[in-house]
Amino acid sequence: MQVDTARRGKILVVDDDRLVLATVTHGLAEAGYEVIDADNGDDAILLAREHRPVLALLDIRMEGKSGFDVAETLRDAYGIPFMFLSAFADEATRQQVRQLGALDYLIKPLDVGQIVPAVDAAFVRVRGQEAAQAGAAAARPAQGAPMAQAAAAVAPAPVPAPAIADPVPLAVGVLMHRYSLSREGAWQRLQRLAADQKHSVPAQAERLLSAVEELARSAL
Repeated sequence: MQVDTARRGKILVVDDDRLVLATVTHGLAEAGYEVIDADNGDDAILLAREHRPVLALLDIRMEGKSGFDVAETLRDAYGIPFMFLSAFADEATRQQVRQLGALDYLIKPLDVGQIVPAVDAAFVRVRGQEAAQAGAAAARPAQGAPMAQAAAAVAPAPVPAPAIADPVPLAVGVLMHRYSLSREGAWQRLQRLAADQKHSVPAQAERLLSAVEELARSAL
């Protein structure tokens, strides 16, 4: 039976185990989801920035940025909900999962037949939250008050999420991952690139991120 992909959404899957990543990605694609994937935290954030998925499924323990690091950026910079898939089930890990506000926490090993229903349930929750927020926003300018007065009385104007909080740390992380550099070495390399190209360091960081995003798009 053909899956109605119009009723599904876009999901970001992140795992540094290539076999797990390929298996989960294939299973979710077969279930009708549009899947983008990454095998490290830096690429995951770049892809999230570019594609704005509805949901992210994150491994926790990875080299470089952990799943917790990625989750914080997705939550704070982009407002993207997430769930975790991990082999670790200790209490400290569970507590951090709760503090970050994950939609779900799946313990490996799991097969795709178990993962897909959990993702389905998470998507239902996300869509329900979106619908509730849209309904609340539509109901605010009510009871005969002028729209501007009602909006001001109910809540302050929403502040749009930044494109990215600070491109420099992310660019440093990309250089660390790509060239196996220490953080200090990556920072010095970024400074040299900026000087060579006669750009400020933040401007060079943005140029670097844009170039990596273009490479990520061409690989999809």
